[in-house]
Amino acid sequence: MSSAHTETGTTDWNAETRTSYDTVADSYADQVRHALAEQPYLRSALALFADSVRRSGGPVADMGCGPGHITAHLNELGVDAFGVDLSPRMIEVARRDHPGLHFEVGSLAAPELPDASMGGLIAWQSLIHMPDEDVPVALEHFRRVLRTGGPAQLLFHAGNDSWVKTQGYGGHPMNVPVYRRQPHLVARWLRESGFEVEAHMVLNPDSEFPQALLFARRAA
Repeated sequence: MSSAHTETGTTDWNAETRTSYDTVADSYADQVRHALAEQPYLRSALALFADSVRRSGGPVADMGCGPGHITAHLNELGVDAFGVDLSPRMIEVARRDHPGLHFEVGSLAAPELPDASMGGLIAWQSLIHMPDEDVPVALEHFRRVLRTGGPAQLLFHAGNDSWVKTQGYGGHPMNVPVYRRQPHLVARWLRESGFEVEAHMVLNPDSEFPQALLFARRAA
């Protein structure tokens, strides 16, 4: 993450996020293409998720898929995963880099997926630009599209502060709010939205930008 930022204020986060990631899509894809190779805890988390999905069956929605590297990794693990992203350019890059997989432009806050159609759902760093009041709404939609017992996995920046990111990924200009949240807060939102929270962990807790992983499942 770039250190270039200002304090958060009122913004149309959907439009700003779409425009910003359209701008940085190619540079972002270059940066993350091989990132999983150096992140054993994240690979383990994906393996746990994939194992759960394989046992329950059904497709997986990678919400906020970006250039599709996580979607592709899940498919390598034997999961029928497809990607959804707000940025049309990100989807173009994902389709270019992973031509055998399915990617589509779509909303993260209100995904247009049928009720109870997903066997699993993953949202890695895709809720970090969404204001607090919109996250529970998105989580309710996540529950809606999941089958009973379907796993969900969230990855996000852990902390208490927020800012507007003005530059990143190759030095390109951006204008997106970034929110760091405590795992217990997101876990509460999950429970209130109809999930059972199974586990959470914080990665690199002593670093400048720790990350939190939450493992949950749609409750009956």
